[in-house]
Amino acid sequence: MANVLANIQLNAVLDFMDLFSFMEQGGQVLWWLAAVVVVTWLFVVERVIYFVWSFPKEKKQWIEAWQQRNDHASWHALAIRDGWLSEAKQALYQHLNFIKVLVAICPMLGLLGTVTGMISVFDVMANQGSSDPKLMASGISLATLPTMAGMVAALSGVFAHSRLTKACQRTQLKLEQSLRSQR
Repeated sequence: MANVLANIQLNAVLDFMDLFSFMEQGGQVLWWLAAVVVVTWLFVVERVIYFVWSFPKEKKQWIEAWQQRNDHASWHALAIRDGWLSEAKQALYQHLNFIKVLVAICPMLGLLGTVTGMISVFDVMANQGSSDPKLMASGISLATLPTMAGMVAALSGVFAHSRLTKACQRTQLKLEQSLRSQR
């Protein structure tokens, strides 16, 4: 059992070292990109937790309050229902625009990494006076890794954002249908 635990710990350390090596190859911009990705996914996870944990409780309260009302057809009752629907929409769509902005920043940071990497390549060429491929390899790595990482981060973020948006739309429609139904 101790051998298995030691192997797991060793593998975790080696994986961390590989990740750190990858981040160093990509340069400073890759660290910024990683920070944006972490913030993005924190907001995505927050939204998922809200959908699973908090919103069902709020929805239940709104439906119970609506069903307890005797009047469902007056202007006042419809205004109350519309107010609840508006609150629900605001709560459901909270942070989605911020997630969208963070996702849009990812490819821009990747392109910034490309530019800084190419500047590094040209700097090596100017200082060394040659176009030795070995000297340019680190600059090319600095140019390609952030671009790739930015695109991957943006694709995963776009997928998460679109799924969250679709879930918001579906949930909002179900709540509206529940509040429109009579007893």
